Amino acid sequence: MNSDFLKYQAQTTPYPLGMEISHAIGSYIFDTTNKKYLDFVAGVSACALGHQHTRVNNAIKQQLDKYSHVMVYGEYSQSPAVEYCKLLASLLPAPLDKTYLVNSGTEAIEGALKLARRTTGRSQLISCHNAYHGNTMGSMSVMGFEERKQVFRPLVPDVDFITFNNEDDLQKITTKTAGIILETIQGGAGFIQPHDDFLKKVRQRCDEVGAIMILDEIQPGFGRTGKLFGFQNYDVVPDIVVMGKGMGGGMPVGAFTASAKMMDLLSDNPKLGHITTFGGHPVIASACLATLQEITETNLMPEALEKENLFRSLLVHPLIEEIRGKGLMLAAMTKSADITNEVILQCQDKGLILFWLLFEGCAIRITPPLTISNEEIREGCAIMLEVMDSILNKN
Repeated sequence: MNSDFLKYQAQTTPYPLGMEISHAIGSYIFDTTNKKYLDFVAGVSACALGHQHTRVNNAIKQQLDKYSHVMVYGEYSQSPAVEYCKLLASLLPAPLDKTYLVNSGTEAIEGALKLARRTTGRSQLISCHNAYHGNTMGSMSVMGFEERKQVFRPLVPDVDFITFNNEDDLQKITTKTAGIILETIQGGAGFIQPHDDFLKKVRQRCDEVGAIMILDEIQPGFGRTGKLFGFQNYDVVPDIVVMGKGMGGGMPVGAFTASAKMMDLLSDNPKLGHITTFGGHPVIASACLATLQEITETNLMPEALEKENLFRSLLVHPLIEEIRGKGLMLAAMTKSADITNEVILQCQDKGLILFWLLFEGCAIRITPPLTISNEEIREGCAIMLEVMDSILNKN
């Protein structure tokens, strides 16, 4: 591991993986010894089209030759951002037709929470236990994992929590509630899908009391579940949808979309109700536009479901208790966190990149690029099974 990496660059844990990257292409990452790694993580769901996708790279290069940052967000009309928001509106159900472009998923969450309060004039926010929506102070306030929050308190006040998929808890949504924020599929908790029409019941309760329904699509969004957005699998439409990660083809970006009637509230009383310098950056927006066009003009979304079936057919092993998730947002659940750690680390040694989930220690993250081939899926699963066999035989 590069000692300067540890000395000069701030770390998120005491034990980073520390792989020194040389280059990446398609579904593979190469280190500085030219060792090849098959990527089953895609930058934690961010590189939806893999690495160095030609369409995305060309869009970036073409925009760089025209102009880069010219003005703070929302003042000048810049065609990459305008075209992107227009295309997104055409692909989303009514009334989701106006998009605010920001720099990351957590910033988009902040904007969505503010918009819920601005729209309703109420203060209470509701989230879920074991939810993860980002790591800035507002986003952390709606994180449902106290261990990660305690040392940073006090956080944003008037936040309450319910249990995902617990219908009885929906009575906590009242006329005092500004908004409820949910991950369409709970990510850090272990890729838990809604069941028994849970999201539809949340929608109904919000309608009854005038609360705003916010769905966090930062991980499920942009084709990963076989639909452009995960909520389209569950016959529900939120008031605000939040996006990020796979949106930019590997570039840093986030956004939140709502009705024009709601979104326009951020521009007045007060003016500058939400503001960001680099949101809608023309180079980033060009990458987003190319990514969205590629996802929607090809068969990548239906193929994600076919690839899910392939993963499920291959990953049958005594150490795997179940596979959670949908499409190419999958988590292989082992019997213990120790086994999961061993599988992830040994697979990296053998040239396969896997990763952890935030709160569920038994989960092995499998979120490869949407562009991964069936042959590459078989190659990676064979490595996983080989490693699991060795662990099973050792024990």
